[in-house]
Amino acid sequence: MKDKRPVNLDIGSMRLPITAWASITHRATGVFLFAGIAVLLWALDASLSSEASFDALRESLIFKLVLWAVVSALIYHSLSGIKHFIMDRGIGETMEGGILGVRIAWALSAVLIVSAGAWIW
Repeated sequence: MKDKRPVNLDIGSMRLPITAWASITHRATGVFLFAGIAVLLWALDASLSSEASFDALRESLIFKLVLWAVVSALIYHSLSGIKHFIMDRGIGETMEGGILGVRIAWALSAVLIVSAGAWIW
């Protein structure tokens, strides 16, 4: 019996569906959140050490960008996780349902991320 499956796949040349990109970004934001927690814990420690360091962090543009990035990752990761939870319940398991779920999650994420940026600044 001859095996007709490809032996060496070049992932870089493949055109992945939107659902694959959503899965990849969900995992990437999870890893980013893990690292972001360390940064936020450091910032919490620094802000509690003195009033001057708290004010310095509050006024720091770099810290605001880092905070916005972590909050943005949390927003996307949470909405994507809710989408996965809904699909685990049997809703939207078709390709069309999966694509619609990704588009809804991305649209809601965009709105909430922009809102979070306005709140931080």
